[in-house]
Amino acid sequence: MFKVLKEDASSRARLGVLETKHGIVETPAYVIVGTHGAVRCLEPEDLPGTKTQLIIANTYHLWRELGDEGLQGFTGLHATMGWQGPLMTDSGGFQVFSLGFLRDIGARRGGTGKEVPKEKESQSWVRITPAGVYFKPGGEEGEEESYLDAELSIRIQEQLGADIIVAFDEPTAPLHNRDYTAKAMERTHEWAKRSLEARESKQLLYGVVQGGAFEELRKESARVIGAMPFDGFAIGGTYGDAYGGTKADTWKMLEWSVPILPSGKPRHLFGVGQIDDIFEAVERGIDTFDCVIPTREARHGRLWTQSGHFDITKGAYASDEGKIDETCSCPVCAGEEIRKKDLHELFKSKNFDAGRFATIHNVFFFNSLLGQIREAIKNDAFPELKKKILGKF
Repeated sequence: MFKVLKEDASSRARLGVLETKHGIVETPAYVIVGTHGAVRCLEPEDLPGTKTQLIIANTYHLWRELGDEGLQGFTGLHATMGWQGPLMTDSGGFQVFSLGFLRDIGARRGGTGKEVPKEKESQSWVRITPAGVYFKPGGEEGEEESYLDAELSIRIQEQLGADIIVAFDEPTAPLHNRDYTAKAMERTHEWAKRSLEARESKQLLYGVVQGGAFEELRKESARVIGAMPFDGFAIGGTYGDAYGGTKADTWKMLEWSVPILPSGKPRHLFGVGQIDDIFEAVERGIDTFDCVIPTREARHGRLWTQSGHFDITKGAYASDEGKIDETCSCPVCAGEEIRKKDLHELFKSKNFDAGRFATIHNVFFFNSLLGQIREAIKNDAFPELKKKILGKF
């Protein structure tokens, strides 16, 4: 299922192979986000040219869109996506969680965040119980509650049919105090046991390490989850300053958790994928990670190249005859037709192909960067590659 091929001598970085029903993933690998069961702006036939190995879809959103009846007759994500490569789904826990206290305190993406006031704890749109979570999807007063728990999350993921699924968990953020974080961690551990018991398929099941920004809790969670018979592990509760934490917090969590987890099983990091994040995560022993950066930024015109990134929507590119990246061999750059001025005009006219071409290029760029990292680990050159690449960004 997973095999470590080589370990870096100067860090926890490692080269590996993750075997799934729908193919092999060479690690470290970037997991491309396909939230609603599709990589936005791309057609299925575009994906092979982007070097994509693994796609992650969102359990919560697909469940809400399909409904229980739609899931009963669902043919599986591979069929509906037209993608026969490896797929992963999350548990839906984070999306439910984000409807709660993050909304109450203004700490969702783009907000500043602050400590959870006592009077707000009873006003959340989410009610967390030992059994599961009751929530109001629209966050409206008087709205009927929905419910999600470990058993239902696993059932939904089995119906979606991804190769890798994730145990139900309760994420926390730095804004939660230690007492609440400890209780959430204990619920996560109990839900992990129930997720294992609920599984009826042969899909790979990952357990989630929680514990917030507290060292002793992270280590305890890594010990408890690591001792359970999961096929792999995910590190939960990672966050940047948008949620009241810092990147340094995330790296500490990995340093506390990863050494305790079984070395022979894969490790995934949720929601991290900037250039520096990639190297920091791989250096600390992460095998896969997902992030919307390649696709979301492409749709807004930010293009990534070996020498940095730029905004193709700026007027400076209106007459630029150059390719997006002269050193890139993606389907967009390798052809003779698409120049910077052409892509600029497509964005200006809001043509669908603007997002498509930009997404093909960005996804190819990030997947190629991971290919460079794998080659560097193989050749004992990871520290040198990190220094070289981060020197440009």
